[in-house]
Amino acid sequence: MRVIMPLAEGFEETEFVTVVDILRRAEVEVVTASLKGEIVQGSHKVRILADTSLDRIDPMKFDAIVLPGGFPGFKNLKEDERVLNMVRKMNDKDKYIAAICGAPSVLIKADILRGRKATVNPAGREEMKTNANYVDERVVVDGKLITSQSPGTAMEFALTLVEILAGNDKMKSIKEQTLAFCEGD
Repeated sequence: MRVIMPLAEGFEETEFVTVVDILRRAEVEVVTASLKGEIVQGSHKVRILADTSLDRIDPMKFDAIVLPGGFPGFKNLKEDERVLNMVRKMNDKDKYIAAICGAPSVLIKADILRGRKATVNPAGREEMKTNANYVDERVVVDGKLITSQSPGTAMEFALTLVEILAGNDKMKSIKEQTLAFCEGD
């Protein structure tokens, strides 16, 4: 499985690094792609060197896209037509689409949430309620759509992605390795 993670200035570091780390531990190929520049600064001033730039990738060569939140990271993703088009194309091809924290608002703008269950950071609840079937849960899976609420749910989100993309046994193994505790355990 191959996953693309667009990286915008102001991304939430915990959400980004946790998901990349956990997916790579599960031997899922993750490619990080910056919107501009090689080094991208997060919302808490942590700098990340992206693997490539968004202009150099073909989204159809990936099985999934994962959008990290963070402010103003999710707004920067939402304002980038390349990201919106990538999400739409991947949705049209029935690929996995995942977003955490404020990033589900990108999916609203791409108009792919109507009639689907999703969650978002509490600050985005009202927008979500008018554009999707809002569910107030930490991680929500609706077919190939996976959404989550905040940095505090990043590990559960990442492990859910592992289970979906690499299988339940791999998820259990990673959970054991990392001593991860998730709601419901």
